[in-house]
Amino acid sequence: MKKILILIFTCLLSSQGLIFSQQKVWSLEECIKYAIENNIQIKQQAIQTEVQNNSLDLAKLILLPNVNGQASYSYSFGRALDQNTYQFFNQTLQSDYFYLGGSMPVFNGLQYYNAIQKNKYLVLASQQDLQDISDNVALNVALAYLQILLNKELVTANENQLNITLQQIEKTRKLVVAGSVAKGNLLEIEAQAAQEELSLITQKNLLETSFLTLTQFLELKTPSGFEVVVPEINVDTNAVISGNIDDIYAIAEKNRPEIKSSELKLTASEYGLKMAKGGRSPIVSLNYSLNSRYTYLTNQPGIESFNNQIKNNKNEGVGLTLNIPILNGWQVNKNISNSKLNVESSKYALEGTQKQLYKNIQQAYTDAVAALKKYNVSLKAIASTEESFRYTEQKFNVGMVTPVDYNAAKTQLLKSQSDMAQAKYEFIFKTKVLDFYKGIPLNLNQ
Repeated sequence: MKKILILIFTCLLSSQGLIFSQQKVWSLEECIKYAIENNIQIKQQAIQTEVQNNSLDLAKLILLPNVNGQASYSYSFGRALDQNTYQFFNQTLQSDYFYLGGSMPVFNGLQYYNAIQKNKYLVLASQQDLQDISDNVALNVALAYLQILLNKELVTANENQLNITLQQIEKTRKLVVAGSVAKGNLLEIEAQAAQEELSLITQKNLLETSFLTLTQFLELKTPSGFEVVVPEINVDTNAVISGNIDDIYAIAEKNRPEIKSSELKLTASEYGLKMAKGGRSPIVSLNYSLNSRYTYLTNQPGIESFNNQIKNNKNEGVGLTLNIPILNGWQVNKNISNSKLNVESSKYALEGTQKQLYKNIQQAYTDAVAALKKYNVSLKAIASTEESFRYTEQKFNVGMVTPVDYNAAKTQLLKSQSDMAQAKYEFIFKTKVLDFYKGIPLNLNQ
């Protein structure tokens, strides 16, 4: 019984630990770190980088001598040739043959050297591709994180609007009972409350969806119990975006992994062209061979022992092989032509990557400027809209304004609050993107 109680208590502690771990409050930095560690695409790219490393190792190992061994045994009947004496015998003949040989490239138009260089730059490019994927994951996580913060604010704004309406329903109900206002006013406000409840539910659903989006980026099985840190975010109305588009691009061009990857792939393609041109060069190889044999005639007594035969029949040879390409179906020429095209394609790829980076910075910069302007205008709009709503509410309370006008003023206030929140988070994200292009890590506390 004691053991059963201990087991139950342990299970309860374990389940409490699981609930606690699921209810952890995540910061943006923790989300980014976790996503990068668990993202499937990043893991696949890491494997691809290892594959490219293996290709580099193979390119280096091919410089080692190529050594092969061979051994054979034969059993002959009838008329057979003794390979040691070169005499024919009409009897059973057993023989063993052993061979060890190797070759080593001396010169092949630097094809092996250029292959090593090509694979080296492809490894470096693959590492940059891995960093680029990680950066994209970080940006997606940051955007999803900010979307949660925005939806939280919008949910709060909708809840506040609904609470105001519910309070107004109570006031209006008392006025209806007292005969101060018509019952139709109460019905219209109740209808407005129903609409606001629907809007609140819709906004909460959007919040749940944004939680789901972020947890999917983190490769979590469920958003259940997931929560994020809500930092204090203030936007300076006098904020100025440091640097211009060209300044930011000049920094990003030197540091962004997608640019480095394209540059490295271009260099690799240039070494690939050198490899192809090396196919026109004569190939010189150094060769070495060692062989021996043993023969045994069944009906011949006094034959030499195995060790003596192997020793006496030993043969060694060293030589050079010169292979001169003359006609090979134009394969070398076509390889050179394709390699030239690959270089041109790599140049266009680099140019396209540079232009896309400039467009991304240009768009982020323009969006950030527009969002800041929108935010400043929204602040003024909220100030005037709040004042207008308070004035309308006072007039509504004494029957000087219809429910329709009252609801319209309240709806306008909610719209102004929503516009301000959206502009704020859009400005924050775009400025963080610009900082990211400058090499500044994503952080909401800066």
